[in-house]
Amino acid sequence: MARLAQTAGLTDIQQEILSTVRDFVDKEIIPVATELEHRDEYPQQIVDGLKELGLFGLMIPEEYGGLGESLLTYALCVEEIARGWMSVSGIINTHFIVAYMLKQHGTREQKEHFLPRMAAGDIRGAFSMSEPGLGSDVSAITSKAVKDGDDYVLNGQKMWLTNGGTSSLVAVLVRSDEGHPEGTAPHKSMTTFLVEKEPGFGEVRPGLTIPGKIDKMGYKGVDTTELIMDGLRVSADRVLGGTTGRGFYQMMDGVEVGRVNVAARGCGVAQRAFELGVSYAQQRHTFGKAIAQHQAIQFKLAEMATKVEAAHAMMVNAARKKDSGERNDLEAGMAKYLASEYCKEVVEDAFRIHGGYGFSKEYEIERLYREAPMLLIGEGTAEIQKMIIGRRLLEEYRLQS
Repeated sequence: MARLAQTAGLTDIQQEILSTVRDFVDKEIIPVATELEHRDEYPQQIVDGLKELGLFGLMIPEEYGGLGESLLTYALCVEEIARGWMSVSGIINTHFIVAYMLKQHGTREQKEHFLPRMAAGDIRGAFSMSEPGLGSDVSAITSKAVKDGDDYVLNGQKMWLTNGGTSSLVAVLVRSDEGHPEGTAPHKSMTTFLVEKEPGFGEVRPGLTIPGKIDKMGYKGVDTTELIMDGLRVSADRVLGGTTGRGFYQMMDGVEVGRVNVAARGCGVAQRAFELGVSYAQQRHTFGKAIAQHQAIQFKLAEMATKVEAAHAMMVNAARKKDSGERNDLEAGMAKYLASEYCKEVVEDAFRIHGGYGFSKEYEIERLYREAPMLLIGEGTAEIQKMIIGRRLLEEYRLQS
């Protein structure tokens, strides 16, 4: 399977990291993923293994105990992990976004307090934007923070937190009208709070409740939850960056790199689907020969492999653009859009190759078929990506008056 999705120009260290992760995936994740997924069981042993490998600190600077690696290295590791089981990559992704936001926007005290323990995997991160009444329309957030002495009091309900139960630090985006006059644009009156809590469900600190896991079609194992704030008191020094009103921009910066991550997950799931499809096609016989020898199946395999290769190339390009310090929202949007759509198509083609057996829970492709749709909506729907892409293209190709 090594012929597809190769990345040119990697350093020896990057190749060594990827080889280690790939070996871990093949030995520790793939053999148990389907069983754990069917039981909706949190993969604690796998997470402990990732902690030992240092992956929770992969992009955290060395001065804070991390490995200080690039977004490209991280994305390629996510691609490998998602190839084994997409839920595991989700456990790392939300942690990574919070660590990235702290690294880019946190105060020195916030970095020194959180990042070393995040690098070690002792603190696990989650982030929260969505609410029950909104998804893509972040400006419509109704959860609110009100200043009260040296603290802020937070109230509201949030939705779709990956790692909501297992995390011990949540970056929460809420409205904060204090200091922002009436009529201020909604995105300029939002603040990100760093909320520490105990892992688990129920009331995890005074004023903060994690009701329980949301039952999902796929993407099982990892806990997806609501978050309810009812008089939650948070000290002012837990405002990300120390200044209110910057939360929207901080979150969008995190989501931008998160889109590269989702693209990497799509690449990994598509790779695994192709592996399963091309393997089954050589084992299953009809009309006296392996179905891989039928032209119709060869056409399907050719299309699947081309989509895997194209999605991988766009994901790598988006990651390298961000690593270079350049703006990459166009490339990240394109990569996320293409990789998630192609992932869905490659998984469905592999499902079709399996015939009736693809509908059986005994076959791995059944799990992938339920997992792929999540990528179509995670970190912004396909429609949102197309809006971002379209607006950026008009900026780049604006006619001169």
